[in-house]
Amino acid sequence: MSENTATAQDQAARFEPRLSEAELRLTEAAREKLRGLLEDARRDDDAIQGVRIYVAGGGCGGMGYGMTFADEVRETDAVLELDGLRIVIDAVALAYMRGAEIDYVEERFGGSFVFNNVFQAVGGTGVCSACGAAGGGCA
Repeated sequence: MSENTATAQDQAARFEPRLSEAELRLTEAAREKLRGLLEDARRDDDAIQGVRIYVAGGGCGGMGYGMTFADEVRETDAVLELDGLRIVIDAVALAYMRGAEIDYVEERFGGSFVFNNVFQAVGGTGVCSACGAAGGGCA
């Protein structure tokens, strides 16, 4: 067995499908908003099992973080249960999100979810190394 295969198998063996709040935190404002959105969505689709957090992109502008509804929980998903709220995240996204906090902020023209400390697990800064832009791309 090669060293890479053994490492991958060790990581798979250590994968824990249950998350703790220390690994992924949601503020009370985020929990309340997500509960309401989930309740509304389940009125139209009872197959929805929770809220899925995903990571996309990369490159100069950094990773993109978002949420959608989960109609299934896969074998490679980790789950955080919070007072009836189920958060689902796949192993790859979790590698970028571990230790992050999700907040919901009301602003003048609406509200939005904010992902804080998303680079904690990988030691990044969220700043472009070429131009120094935080959270964006090069101008």
